[in-house]
Amino acid sequence: MKFIVERAFLLKSLSHVQSIVEKRQTIPVLANVLMETIMENDGGKLYLHATDNEIEISEQIPVEVSEGGKITVVAHLLYDIIKKLPEGSQVEISLNPEENVMKIKSGKAKFSLPTLPAEGFPLMQQEPSAKTFTLTTAELQGLIERTQFAVSVEETRYNLNGIYLHEFQEEGKEKRLKAVATDGHRLACVEMKLPKEAEDLPGIIIPRKTISEINKLAGEILQDVTISISQNQIRFSLGDVVLTSRLIDGTYPDYQRVIPVGNDKVMITDAEELKKVVDRVSVVSEKTKAIKMALKRSSVMVYASNVDEGSAEDEIEASYDQETMDIGFNYRYLLEILGQIKSTKVRFTLMDGTAPVIVQDVEDPSALYVLMPMRV
Repeated sequence: MKFIVERAFLLKSLSHVQSIVEKRQTIPVLANVLMETIMENDGGKLYLHATDNEIEISEQIPVEVSEGGKITVVAHLLYDIIKKLPEGSQVEISLNPEENVMKIKSGKAKFSLPTLPAEGFPLMQQEPSAKTFTLTTAELQGLIERTQFAVSVEETRYNLNGIYLHEFQEEGKEKRLKAVATDGHRLACVEMKLPKEAEDLPGIIIPRKTISEINKLAGEILQDVTISISQNQIRFSLGDVVLTSRLIDGTYPDYQRVIPVGNDKVMITDAEELKKVVDRVSVVSEKTKAIKMALKRSSVMVYASNVDEGSAEDEIEASYDQETMDIGFNYRYLLEILGQIKSTKVRFTLMDGTAPVIVQDVEDPSALYVLMPMRV
């Protein structure tokens, strides 16, 4: 193996693939990136592969190949080396097969890295796709970013450790593509028009790490995303990058039962001002995470108190004409939901101080959030 590549191309690609690799590994080859060069008429291609045995990412970049071959090398170490080379530099990489050492040269800088054989690298077996459809990066990120904060991090609740993507249809309405996440304390539902190719999409649970990685890629590679789904896998293709992941094997709970239908009291207020007030008052709630909202006619009082940290209160105007109500929340959960409100107004639909609350952007009906109250 021997090739020359522009530092910028290699660095960008390595930044994608090394992100998948876990630094602490019991299997040494999983800490490595598989590099394979193929000679072609236009100079050649370098193919990079990385995996943690649950997610696999592959990317190709143009390089000047003088010798084809393949080998694996420690991903984070290679990335750190390329990152510290001068901008605009050319990088020459070659393999010494007798010593199993990769040689890296750029200007007067030289590095030698140990390698492991490519034959031991565990590439995932690709399953044939049962369903393939396309989303824009904006559509994909819209589904992810407005729901991923609610994904559970409790490993014992493995079926909640991801985003539930499925087809959804209310009676008399068109089919929708819906993303749902919950950790039992809050629930996020976001929907969009169902792509025609995605009709009859089976419900799938996309793991938390996969969601994070594809969201980062979508933010960099502004191209349409082709999504292919099989029985156990999901594959995202963005330009020269392909990310394949296992799906979570489990049944997602019936989240519709969590969404309250009897809430009849509505409070509307300025989303940004409420966020600022909750953030200020929460300074004295670091230990308990609790704040209380007192809904009064035309205003909302937000306050918190703690024996060790003192007390705080603040008030903002609101549209509310029902009887006075006190309700407590985990302020972090509330702030995360308020962070998803993009227009000026937020709507709270409530029943009483103990029932789940529906939170929505007044101008965006495509997203719905449910927040469980907290005893304060």
